[in-house]
Amino acid sequence: MELIPLFMFLVVCLVLMAGYPVAFTLGGTALLFAFAGMISGQFDPSDLTFLPNRLFGIVTNQTLMAVPLFVFMGIMLEKSRLAENLLATMARLFGPVPGGLGIAIVVVGALLAASTGIVGATVVTMGLLSLPTMLKLGYSAPLSSGLICATGTLGQIIPPSIALVLLGDVISSAYQQAQLDMGVWSTKTVSVGDLFVGALIPGLVLVLLYILFVFGYSLFRPDKAPAASAEALGSADKGLLRELLTSLAPPLLLIVVVLGSILTGEATPTEAAGVGAFGALLLALANRQLDLSRLREVMRGTTRVTAMVFMILIGASLFSLVFRGYGGDETVQHLFEQLPGGVVTATLVVMLVIFLLGFILDFIEITFVVVPIVGPVLLAMGLDPVWLGVMIAVNLQTSFLTPPFGFALFYLRGVAPESVATSDIYRGVAPFIAIQVGMLLLLAAVPEMATWLPAQIYGTD
Repeated sequence: MELIPLFMFLVVCLVLMAGYPVAFTLGGTALLFAFAGMISGQFDPSDLTFLPNRLFGIVTNQTLMAVPLFVFMGIMLEKSRLAENLLATMARLFGPVPGGLGIAIVVVGALLAASTGIVGATVVTMGLLSLPTMLKLGYSAPLSSGLICATGTLGQIIPPSIALVLLGDVISSAYQQAQLDMGVWSTKTVSVGDLFVGALIPGLVLVLLYILFVFGYSLFRPDKAPAASAEALGSADKGLLRELLTSLAPPLLLIVVVLGSILTGEATPTEAAGVGAFGALLLALANRQLDLSRLREVMRGTTRVTAMVFMILIGASLFSLVFRGYGGDETVQHLFEQLPGGVVTATLVVMLVIFLLGFILDFIEITFVVVPIVGPVLLAMGLDPVWLGVMIAVNLQTSFLTPPFGFALFYLRGVAPESVATSDIYRGVAPFIAIQVGMLLLLAAVPEMATWLPAQIYGTD
């Protein structure tokens, strides 16, 4: 009986690896196990009566309203040629510096991450715009491809990130569940805004580490990451300041308004997402990149992504309901308590499992399926919810880069020239994976990197 929940989880992973849609895999597996349990008398059918309440909670969750708004913001900015203009200007600014084009890509990737929060869109956009230019200017294929993949995944950790919105909502529920399990009825809460603030310093540190790596690499291997003249990049220095202001100021202002309103408490993440979506619409109008055809394309893209997210959430809710009906939460708690080393070993095991699952599952599935199972148990063992959320986010970001199944690698492979071999992409991401693992170890050793800023802004413990 205790092994049934674990067998459920294993079946879901196997069916997903066979290529079946995530949402229907989760819901279908849960229903099959529920019906089998009813027939054998091991599952109480009354547990399924809680499903309507869960679905009603999903559709009335104000935090999740931020998802379609941030998706709209990201797709609209992608279609408004923001990345193209930014990259051209930043390349001219940093081009004469050793590794300057690589540094420009990191900066633009970080800005796009803060603007769009969508990993696939950032990797594909940067791959199409910058990879041919880097190769033409003499950059090595491994460095170029690895850098684009790594900067594309910054959208996982730099707020406002869709991953952090979803993860924050799940962590909040897990934190309240953990307190109730411990007999604390006056529960504390943790919000998406807390997770945004907690991820800010680790995200910026990652950007800095990427820049330092590219600069250091260019000093030791100047033939692999050469400096480039403004003429080689397609224009002279004339008007650079004006172009810098016109291309950098609008997205930077939008990021400051969206993040600033959240950090100062003037707006919730959902309200800030609404402001961001409207701001992206204005930027597209200002760049003369908006017509009915493009607006229709953005709306359809937003609808597809949002429908996918909520269908997965519905399937995950059904899976979680049946999983708990079989006593899966007690099974996980018992397994963790039996591990030597207590909370340290339990956290290490969970991080390893999430890292491995990142090879075959997207961050949405892991957030909705794995975190609700292990989150309450870990939080009940005394972990800080913001720290745990940031650790999971960085961990998922790392799994996006890891060969052979990293999603960012597939995204870039789809748009990279034939001259760039798959082995080049694999070799290129290796140093960035090391940087990511180093960040995880740094966060584990210094939790204040994630918890200090929320405590200063919100006065939390």
